[in-house]
Amino acid sequence: MALQQPDGYLATPASGSGKPVLVLHPWWGLNDSIKAFTDQLAEAGFLAFAADLYHGQVTNQIEEAGKLAKSLDHDKAAADATEALAYLKEKSGSEDGIAVIGFSLGGSFAVHLSGSQPDDVHSVVLYYGVGEGDFSQIKADFLGHFAENDQYEERKWVDWLEGELKKVGRSVTFHFYEGTEHWFVEPDRADVYKPDAANLAWERTVAFLNRSRN
Repeated sequence: MALQQPDGYLATPASGSGKPVLVLHPWWGLNDSIKAFTDQLAEAGFLAFAADLYHGQVTNQIEEAGKLAKSLDHDKAAADATEALAYLKEKSGSEDGIAVIGFSLGGSFAVHLSGSQPDDVHSVVLYYGVGEGDFSQIKADFLGHFAENDQYEERKWVDWLEGELKKVGRSVTFHFYEGTEHWFVEPDRADVYKPDAANLAWERTVAFLNRSRN
């Protein structure tokens, strides 16, 4: 029996199939920007699923987003991410695992997932978010997009993650975008959105995903 689709948003390419990519949203929840990004992945030929770790709760206010993130049951959210991973793997028919993209809060779950499900995650893309995981188990390659001026993700933690991944022999490429702040790729954050940087990050992401295993 096929797995039931978890809470989230599925975007299917015109061909009906493609390399699977799991998207994990930032602390706003699964908003229109993340859905649009997921659609963009499908337009580029990927079978993309954005998991809803908040189960319908969405906000565009920083204070409210902070409350949602703080009240999140991280064990339950990690289990939800694992469920979404299993669903997408089955949906795609992939035998070699999938890629995971995490935005900010979602980045922490992406790193964790790569360690808890190492045989199912071959690539991870981080957008201004880091996290911890079982580094001894991780088999994924990493690409990261980080802001030059980020009050929410200190450079020392990005450097720490890069170091930990390299210690266990993982391929890691982290980019820092000049003149940017947290959320710089999200169009609905008009105060910090930088389209040139966002487009470059997108091009690098697609190239990285296309090089990843099928």
